[in-house]
Amino acid sequence: MKEAKPRVVLTPPVEPMLAQAAEYVPGFGVLASGFAAEQKFDGHRTILFTPAGAGGRLLLQTRRGSLVQDRFPDLVAAATQLPDGLVLDGELVVWDPAAGRLSFEALQRRAAARGRTATALAAQTPAFFIAFDALQIDGTELLALPYAERRRRLEVLFAARALTAPWTLCPMTTDPDQAREWLEDWTQVPDAAIEGIVVKRMNQPYRPGVRDRAWTKIRRRNTSEAIIGAITATLARPQLLILGRYDATGHLRPIGRTVPLRTEAARTLAGQLTPAGPGHPWTGVGFSSAWGTRDVLDTTLVRPVLVAEISTDTSVDRGGIYRHPIRYVRLRADMSVDDVQRFGAGPAAAAG
Repeated sequence: MKEAKPRVVLTPPVEPMLAQAAEYVPGFGVLASGFAAEQKFDGHRTILFTPAGAGGRLLLQTRRGSLVQDRFPDLVAAATQLPDGLVLDGELVVWDPAAGRLSFEALQRRAAARGRTATALAAQTPAFFIAFDALQIDGTELLALPYAERRRRLEVLFAARALTAPWTLCPMTTDPDQAREWLEDWTQVPDAAIEGIVVKRMNQPYRPGVRDRAWTKIRRRNTSEAIIGAITATLARPQLLILGRYDATGHLRPIGRTVPLRTEAARTLAGQLTPAGPGHPWTGVGFSSAWGTRDVLDTTLVRPVLVAEISTDTSVDRGGIYRHPIRYVRLRADMSVDDVQRFGAGPAAAAG
């Protein structure tokens, strides 16, 4: 008798498969050639485990491998709906009843809370897990299966177990028109908390820790204006721009930083930038090198008189602070700083 192969059971940490970023789906016709599109939610990438055996409990692993289930006691309590030996990849989001919408800020608060605070926040702002991939079901590892089969088994799991909130199946489509509507229309609805789509090849296996072209994320991008308040590097060759907008009280509020400038753009700006004089509103202010980090950029303040046209995605904190780097488009010499939308007003604020 042929000896059976040992059963493979996934345990934390499992590195998630990553998607490459792109600006658009060419004509969306790619969906008709063996691809599917999923909605991309504005949350925390999370891998969920339900260990087999007595005493096992729900585990929630972040993209970087940390276990955070103690911060989400509501999900732990709801794990009785789930079978043992399950590993799902998905997005963790939080609902803010007071605002009537999904809230990234509420998710941040919950991700940092423990003990009684975590329990209190769970009652105030419940969490949801949006599953988009099945890595293991009933203790059987599925990584080598194509996406289409993993998705089928995920849908069967939700139907057979009649799973309800907080467990949610991520919407998926192979219809180009539906995918276009999600990207072009749904991303403009703040309450939906959808920042784009992820396009996946139907025959693609799951490759932990790999950033693969078989998965492509496309975020909606918007164009607006902001005020240049500081730079990195030198006035003769600026590298990054620190941008701001005035609030209702007349205070210049930082909204984010750009990606590194192209050589031509840096040369053009070099002839326009002037060093700040006394009384710059950002005197003594430190700017983080990336969203969510404590590393501080070495910046040079400039006179906040230049208006930049910028391109941004829809990941915006309430008030108008962009979580992802901004793309500089061009100077708007035809606009004064008074023409720039106020901090906390307009489409940018609504998108967050």
